[in-house]
Amino acid sequence: MLPLRAAALIVLATAPVWGSLEEDVHALVVHGDLPGAEREVLAAQSKLGGTAEFAAALSWLARGALAARQIDKADAYATQTRALALRLLGIRRIDSDPWLPTAVGASIEVHAEILAARGQTAEAIVFLEEQLKAWGGTSLHERIRKNINLLSLEGKPAPPLEGINLAALKGRPVLLFFWAHWCPDCKADMPIIAAVEKRFRPQGLALVGPTRLYGYAQGGEPASPAAEKQYIEQVRRQYYAPLASMPAPLSASNFDAYGASTTPTLVLVDRAGIVRFYHPGAVTEPELTARIQSLLR
Repeated sequence: MLPLRAAALIVLATAPVWGSLEEDVHALVVHGDLPGAEREVLAAQSKLGGTAEFAAALSWLARGALAARQIDKADAYATQTRALALRLLGIRRIDSDPWLPTAVGASIEVHAEILAARGQTAEAIVFLEEQLKAWGGTSLHERIRKNINLLSLEGKPAPPLEGINLAALKGRPVLLFFWAHWCPDCKADMPIIAAVEKRFRPQGLALVGPTRLYGYAQGGEPASPAAEKQYIEQVRRQYYAPLASMPAPLSASNFDAYGASTTPTLVLVDRAGIVRFYHPGAVTEPELTARIQSLLR
């Protein structure tokens, strides 16, 4: 079962700039002020209660209640969020709206977490697989896959990676470091990754850093694939120089397979090709070191 604190670590990692209702509620939740967030949503209900932005703000109440271990309240907020978002969707594509992917994705994630917290892990996985089929081909795919993997990937064979042959690395422990050129947490994790790679490389550890194209480069400016690839190499030279020898396969399908909607995502694979650690979000060096040592033993 996934501990509730893991959900909190994933969704409460960074605070946004205050501004819209969704941003304000997000910031309050990040700072642990669920009552303040609830007051903010209640105050906005008469003006924004039927909008996609309101649904996105509600989704943060669901995540805040989950992080506070208020399970019934979190489930109620998630149900309310999903009902409003689906009503607003109508015949629109979900990714045509800036707020609805946030709302629907959070409602799915929170409901699955609650099922797992109640000891209904199998039901949570069935629910997520149904949602994966329903939202295939949308931006929710990676996020739903992430939640399936959080509940079920550890102890199973590592999914294949496009651009690198994982089977050829059997017999060695492998650390997968999913990163993105825009990701500040990935840059912050770089010294940790470099330190453990240097320490454990002589004992056989292999490091692979999958990444992908996002359609933009510096400053969020739209970029062609060729221009974005050049920008990725620039980012690697500037921020990831100690990892210069790390293979970095470039593929969106790898992110889909591993559910790497959160960056960084770290995956440890043992010598037999079995996933032993699946971790969306930042990690501490002592925790990662301990995980690698357990594989080497």
